[in-house]
Amino acid sequence: MDPASSIDFARTAILVLLEIIAPSMITALVVGLGIGLLQALTQIQEQTLVFVPKIVAIFIVLLITLPFAGAAMSGLMTDIAGRIAAY
Repeated sequence: MDPASSIDFARTAILVLLEIIAPSMITALVVGLGIGLLQALTQIQEQTLVFVPKIVAIFIVLLITLPFAGAAMSGLMTDIAGRIAAY
């Protein structure tokens, strides 16, 4: 495996990782920002208030995006198997 194909494989793997993780990270950011704004407006400074809504929201987003993530990982594995077979 030459260096160019190694870099191409690493770039592809990182892009698949970002595609899979982006929906849950954006959800965590939006929910955390919303809860933080709510805490600032109401003067409630409870540290544990952020965790439950964030965990529930991320769980729901993961359930919704699970087929997409599986398809992305399957495509990456097919690409890896093709590269191994070609080598």
